[in-house]
Amino acid sequence: MPTIAISGLTAGLIVADPHAMPYFRSHRGNLDDINDIFATSVTTAAVIGVPASLMAAGYARHDEYQVSTAILAGEAYADSAVVNLLIKAITRRQRPIDVAPTGTFHNTFFAGGKSPFKGSSFPSGHAMGAFSVATVIAKRYRNHKWVPWLAYGFATTVSLSRISTLSHFPSDIFLGGALGYAITNYTVLQPRRD
Repeated sequence: MPTIAISGLTAGLIVADPHAMPYFRSHRGNLDDINDIFATSVTTAAVIGVPASLMAAGYARHDEYQVSTAILAGEAYADSAVVNLLIKAITRRQRPIDVAPTGTFHNTFFAGGKSPFKGSSFPSGHAMGAFSVATVIAKRYRNHKWVPWLAYGFATTVSLSRISTLSHFPSDIFLGGALGYAITNYTVLQPRRD
């Protein structure tokens, strides 16, 4: 049932994408300061920096649970990256920023020549990575009520920033977040019961 719901919502967002993106294109100048804060390199460093910081702090404090959490977060990030690149190689979706200023946001899938490493948009690798890391942290530290809110809030902020920079469509973000959560929940955390 969750697969059907995720597929249906993604399909609905793909239909809505061409209608939503002109707003973000026309208001992009209003978001320059925010977009500078959430530039691609900054958000990538932040998502990778969370597990790295947990690892360093865990070793410094001799906290095996924290070190284990950092390793699981790294594994979740890597697992989601593999799936992300496979889907991008198949879909080769054009990024919103690559659509000509007078062009429409229709027919953006299967744009020939798009590299899954640089040019393909669907799904969002930032959303997948952010939600993968957030899911590990939220599940492992669920006894602290604020941790899941902070982890998923961070992942949501990173993910949504990708729309305002015209790097992704809303459907890219939604599917990326859902896949990041699912991959982590069922391949990284499922075998462990701690």
